[in-house]
Amino acid sequence: MNQKIIKNTLILTAITLISGLLLGFVYEITKEPIAASRENRKQEAYHTVFQEAETFQTFEAFEEKEAEKILRNAGVSGCYVNEAALALDSGENAIGSVVTATSKEGYGGEIKVSVGITLDGTVTGIELLSISETAGLGMNAQEPEFKEQFQDVNTDHFEVVKGDGGKEGKIDALSGATITTDAVTNAVNAAVAYYHGAMEGGSVNE
Repeated sequence: MNQKIIKNTLILTAITLISGLLLGFVYEITKEPIAASRENRKQEAYHTVFQEAETFQTFEAFEEKEAEKILRNAGVSGCYVNEAALALDSGENAIGSVVTATSKEGYGGEIKVSVGITLDGTVTGIELLSISETAGLGMNAQEPEFKEQFQDVNTDHFEVVKGDGGKEGKIDALSGATITTDAVTNAVNAAVAYYHGAMEGGSVNE
């Protein structure tokens, strides 16, 4: 009886070890393609929100603690800044920035948004990098009609309204998806607040 238990234990241990090795192997061979895919998606989003830029340079001065302080001082809650980049022209002159921020308060989880911002603080556009909202409701935040409300608007703060959209800085709430609308708008406000607090002026990192 004891020998059978020992045998079964050894078999299970061997299976566990082999499974672990296989999972590790799969992770290693898929890690780089996944990272490359994410980078490509990010670059596509950057060029979508700031079409005049030739290239983008990582904003090396970005610090999470500083970003948290900036958002807190700006009164933006439920969000965090992921990263930021300088938008450069063909002569490598800074013509604006792209800030990526995430709202933790989406209906279906976190919503990650990249925001293009010119040197004078005008939002050139937004692109959603990740969203898992309800199909036909919150997922409509990906539609051009919704995202265009943020395009070419110079404001320090976007506000969600119902039936009064179209005015600069006023975002018409998605039908049946006010939580999603608030989350996306707050993420954009977080990006704008970080830009004004840390990047305004657009100087290239030395």
